[in-house]
Amino acid sequence: MFERLEVAESKYDEITMKLSDANVIANQEEYRKLMKEHSELETIVFKFREYKKYLKELEEAKEMLDDKSLDRELRDMAQLEMGEASGKIEILKKEIKVLLLPKDPTDEKSVIVEIRGGAGGEEAALFAANLFRMYTRYAERNRWSYELLDSNETEIGGFKEVVFSIDARGAFSKLKFESGVHRVQRIPSTESGGRIHTSTVTVAVLPEVEEVDVTINANDLRIDTYRASGAGGQHINKTDSAIRITHLPTGLVVTCQDQRSQHKNKDMAMNVLRSKLYKMEQERLDSEVAQERKSQVGTGDRSEKIRTYNFPQSRITDHRIGFTAYNMEAVLDGDMDALIEALVTADQAERLSKLGVED
Repeated sequence: MFERLEVAESKYDEITMKLSDANVIANQEEYRKLMKEHSELETIVFKFREYKKYLKELEEAKEMLDDKSLDRELRDMAQLEMGEASGKIEILKKEIKVLLLPKDPTDEKSVIVEIRGGAGGEEAALFAANLFRMYTRYAERNRWSYELLDSNETEIGGFKEVVFSIDARGAFSKLKFESGVHRVQRIPSTESGGRIHTSTVTVAVLPEVEEVDVTINANDLRIDTYRASGAGGQHINKTDSAIRITHLPTGLVVTCQDQRSQHKNKDMAMNVLRSKLYKMEQERLDSEVAQERKSQVGTGDRSEKIRTYNFPQSRITDHRIGFTAYNMEAVLDGDMDALIEALVTADQAERLSKLGVED
């Protein structure tokens, strides 16, 4: 671990020197590349330097304690400093290990989220609307912008499906663990006997990719226009502004109808298509990822679940990590920080374990 940190520090110092070179500054492309690399190294280098500082303090405190002529007051002070330095070293060691984990190149990307009602009919559609609100409220709390891309509303305010984007750097790193089957247990308003019903909703979170990440041949596309409509068949507008794009080689179909212009709908639909094709390619290259997605997204059947929302008990349980909390209303209002932090921490612990990172 320390060899990698020494290399990173040397590289950081080397880049710092280059960034002050007039020739490098004049070459904007090289300058931007070096600035990006410098920024990426900065956090871990600063942590390493802080770590080394506390190691030095620990050694100095030990040397003081080894001095038999030291009076009691100074000895107590050295003992206190040694304890504080040891504590800081352990914390920094854990933080550095996490920073050394291989970076997921998609973590910094914005996301496209698809929510679809599974088992449970209208109850599933209503819960899909709850989840849509949860994610958009979470975005608002983080001051992230979001945009509705496509939706299929029901008569009573639910969603058979809803697709939207969240535009924020790092959104995928926070929301990627939301992919999977979400199960809800509650008493429907139409249930006179007070029985708890179980419904499911599937969520898929895709990283939003750029045109340079995915090449799409225009000849592989069939683009259809149609009139956008809302719940109950009410027309959102009177023109054929909604777009349906079919990718002929894969059979993928994406639609977008929630923008005002046909051009805007087409751009948004292409964004979704790129993200889906990118995801398919990633899965093709890595069979483990493909198996993971299969287990995460599933079919929407009640038996497949990553999380349960129990309304009578106000309980939310994430079955993958054994996380349970009794503030379900707050979570559904977008207060997802504790849940997401638990998922991120569990993922980091698992990856560290697989890597077998030693001190």
